[in-house]
Amino acid sequence: MTAIRVLAISGGVGGAKLLRGFYRILPPGTLAALINTGDDFEHLGLHISPDIDTALYTLAGLAHPEQGWGRADETWNFMAALESIGGETWFRLGDADLALHVERTRRLRAGETLTSITRHFAERFGIAANILPMSDDRVATRVITDEGELAFQDYFVRRRCAPRVRALRFDGASSARLSDAARAAFASGELEAIVIAPSNPWLSIDPLLAIPALREALRSATVPVVAVTPIIAGKAVKGPTAKIMAELGIDVSPISVAEHYGDLLDGFMLDSRDAGDADCFSIPADIADTLMNTPDDSARVAESAINLALRKRP
Repeated sequence: MTAIRVLAISGGVGGAKLLRGFYRILPPGTLAALINTGDDFEHLGLHISPDIDTALYTLAGLAHPEQGWGRADETWNFMAALESIGGETWFRLGDADLALHVERTRRLRAGETLTSITRHFAERFGIAANILPMSDDRVATRVITDEGELAFQDYFVRRRCAPRVRALRFDGASSARLSDAARAAFASGELEAIVIAPSNPWLSIDPLLAIPALREALRSATVPVVAVTPIIAGKAVKGPTAKIMAELGIDVSPISVAEHYGDLLDGFMLDSRDAGDADCFSIPADIADTLMNTPDDSARVAESAINLALRKRP
């Protein structure tokens, strides 16, 4: 396999958009992505991996173009039949999407790892990149709200992020291990950059950083670690990032995101709409238009992130 040049740390839709950009500009096989699995859960007896599947569908060109998650041209016969017999329908599984969950669950129960199953799916989809779960050990994001503690999908999908967030915790993270494949990506002799995608820092990136071995691998990396802002002009591009920051008493700004990542970062990609804040960073902050509405946008942002990292190399 070709040596890894860029390792991305990613969550769901925002992260997948940046992965799309790297995938367009890098040689085949030189991109690796460590994906959040804190959102994974069991539903209707099936193991669901939302962020992994968003990355797979996006890089395979199968993702729904407007919503960014799920598959394009999906049908919903299963959900209609389930509803007709009184089943749970709050988490919607399309007919084509369902096949992935059924096969993943079957193989997990047969003793395969999530890493090997994800690699197989990527190969079947024709994806020439390394899509890696953050760990083969179970980590579960728990959201402590003013209405009590909720499992992530109960908060995010069933309740649509309505309860006020008080804190977050990541069950299993302290004992979770890196897979051999993840360690190999960090150790690649051709590695040029590690990029934290513009995913929700608290919901999508913190589950990865809560794994001690992963955080230490980032801290001891011999290549620059840079992050792309998920906050533009005081707002999140997508999802509840700004809402959660405000509820946790954190200023909704890219500066707060950089401070949250702290000494893990060597550089930060700031959106041009926040250019006035560039002098407030304690690390180099490059300025670019970071909105990724099209594949060309994604490629442009990915190239900017790599260039920032390359300028930070010794």
